[in-house]
Amino acid sequence: MDGTRIEWLIDCGLIARVYRVEKPAIPLKAYLEENAYKLFFLDIGLLGASSELDARTLLEGNRVFIEFKGALTEQYVCQQLLSDSSCEPYYYTSESGRYEIDFMIQQSGSVIPVEVKAERNVHAKSLRAYYSKYHPEKTIRLSMNDYRQDEWVENIPLFAVHAFF
Repeated sequence: MDGTRIEWLIDCGLIARVYRVEKPAIPLKAYLEENAYKLFFLDIGLLGASSELDARTLLEGNRVFIEFKGALTEQYVCQQLLSDSSCEPYYYTSESGRYEIDFMIQQSGSVIPVEVKAERNVHAKSLRAYYSKYHPEKTIRLSMNDYRQDEWVENIPLFAVHAFF
């Protein structure tokens, strides 16, 4: 998809561009990489329709849904961040490319890494590696689990994402 079409879709409010930052530092916008970004629909229904995902797939939870659940969950979180908060989301990839942080949020003078998990299985190797290297004041994992504050990460249920940003 060429740049003109992407800009048109952004201007029409159908998609959002989430830039990668080269450094997790304040202000995040100063470290965005113009040529590295992810595109998200502004509504999870648009993602489902454009991917021709059959409603039965969602209801039955078959193999296709299991493999696509991560993309749907990231889409949901992105749309919540864009519609319910004043946060502009970014994402981060380590210098080596070994790990990625799904979203980076700048809030109250801090950079907050946000990991998104579609299940209750919350092994977050990327988030742990990021935490070990940068020691952020706050680290958030969004998942299907209940709210829990652990030693180094705050787990927030996916349904409550709008209440924390």
